[in-house]
Amino acid sequence: MARRTKGMRLGPAYRTAEAILWPPMMAITRREWRGAEHLGQHGEGIVVAPNHISWFDPIVMAHFLHDNGRPPRYLAKHSVFEIPVVGGLIRGCEQIPVTRDADPSTSLAAAEAAIRAGECVVVYPEGTITRDPGLWPMSGRTGAIRLALETGAPLVPVAQWGAQEVMPPYAKQFKALPRKLMRVTAGPPLELDDLRGRPITKELLDEGTDRLMAAITGLLEQIRGERAPDHRLDWAAERTRLAAEQSEEER
Repeated sequence: MARRTKGMRLGPAYRTAEAILWPPMMAITRREWRGAEHLGQHGEGIVVAPNHISWFDPIVMAHFLHDNGRPPRYLAKHSVFEIPVVGGLIRGCEQIPVTRDADPSTSLAAAEAAIRAGECVVVYPEGTITRDPGLWPMSGRTGAIRLALETGAPLVPVAQWGAQEVMPPYAKQFKALPRKLMRVTAGPPLELDDLRGRPITKELLDEGTDRLMAAITGLLEQIRGERAPDHRLDWAAERTRLAAEQSEEER
């Protein structure tokens, strides 16, 4: 597929990252991109919300968005900005740092400004690589839905599958060959008209987030040709349960 960011003013850091990453991604992966018509045009602010299955999948997602003319701005953990060389490129590409212990409104404000400026902002609603044994989406956090409601921008659910074959979840091994198929599908923007214009409460955000995670899961079911479990893993609740069990065992 041709690179559709040609001619866009994206800055030297982005073009450097493009030159480093695009050729090897073309060499080591096969690609099945679907739903590009739902991504809008460059200059139209959108929120893209994908599932998270591997440390490799942000590169796959960037490849998908780049090839479809939507250079991404990620909300990314602050720690990646501190990696030598890579951190400099990430900063130069104007990605948005998220510090776990800091006020999240700072990161959300930066993301909101980018959306209002017509950019494509990527938010992983799960917040981390899925812990579901079958790699299905877990319950989500509310940042993506909040950004969509605050800005009025379309919220596009995206499902991806294949990156886990290159880097398994929470593993550092890298299996470039044989070439793996990366399948990414963007769905229609989430229907949020009934939520817009209402006070943004926890209940409203939870309702919208449940709707988002259901849409992502449905897209992933189509890609995988399988049915997801009836109940999504709530990792925060599961982590609390496991900690309580460990504490009980140590008594």
